[in-house]
Amino acid sequence: MSTQFIRVADVMQTSLHTVNGLASVQHALEQMGRENVSSLVVERRDENDEYGVITVQDIAAEVVSSDLSVDRVSIYQIMTKPALTLSADMNVRYAIRLLSRFGLTRALVTRGRKLEGLVTLRDLVLSGDDFKEITKPS
Repeated sequence: MSTQFIRVADVMQTSLHTVNGLASVQHALEQMGRENVSSLVVERRDENDEYGVITVQDIAAEVVSSDLSVDRVSIYQIMTKPALTLSADMNVRYAIRLLSRFGLTRALVTRGRKLEGLVTLRDLVLSGDDFKEITKPS
């Protein structure tokens, strides 16, 4: 007997906003503002590379608080790479545990090596699943 569960793919955002890692942090800020998002997926350089992520929090912690110039710092210098990826078929319960364990608020969603979307902890928790039975793994 199998129980029904919500998959990460059911709650992920499929509209991805990407940026080149060689671009300046100023470029990332402008793009985030235009697209009204707080993170961008950093494109892979080739098929053997991994995706990265840059967030407003990264910019605040690494550039603004250090009084560096957003025009002179490149995205690749402060991005998170490799970005945490979750399987599109993963149960949201396990995705929540994984993000929480690493203190992260978002992850990329993949199916094999193909990027499918992005999911946030908020998306996962508000997905409507009944979480009263979540327990710590044994």
